[in-house]
Amino acid sequence: MVQVPSKSLTIQDFLQLPETKPASEYIDGQIIQKPMPQGKHSVIQTELAAAINAAIKSQRIARAFSELRCTFGGRLTVPDISVFVWGRIPCDRNGEVANVFHLAPDWTIEILSPDQSQTKVTKNILHCLKYETQMGWLIDPDEKSVFVYAPNQQLEVFENPEDLLPVPSFASKLKITVDSLFGWLRN
Repeated sequence: MVQVPSKSLTIQDFLQLPETKPASEYIDGQIIQKPMPQGKHSVIQTELAAAINAAIKSQRIARAFSELRCTFGGRLTVPDISVFVWGRIPCDRNGEVANVFHLAPDWTIEILSPDQSQTKVTKNILHCLKYETQMGWLIDPDEKSVFVYAPNQQLEVFENPEDLLPVPSFASKLKITVDSLFGWLRN
């Protein structure tokens, strides 16, 4: 049986489609729906975004967003957590946070779900790094490890409980160890 390749969508076509739950991403002309977050993913995402905001938001340094659609470099991705330096947060005419972000986050954080492809998520992080993202984290709750990506640097893996996780320079007030990150999973 011969398969005829499906016509790939343009990003403009994709943006006309109705929203999906969980969110869908537009990558290389294809629609890829993210997996539904489960318990561990949800806890880490909620707690980490709150911890980042507690450390840097009140001083108007940067702000963490959960499940924010970011459109740049011909892709539309929805990182689990996107962190933007304050002066780069798009605003609308009323001075409020805009609904549309046409730029890469300064820090992108992905939390691996059980049925999610680590390769796909890594490709999204690497795409961000090409567009001025300062750091990317890939958190693997099952392995209790954090993969840290930075431009022009070798990948680092943190898995010892006492390891202090590196953060972008703008977030230097955030001090978090591997144990405290995964400690949020303990009930």
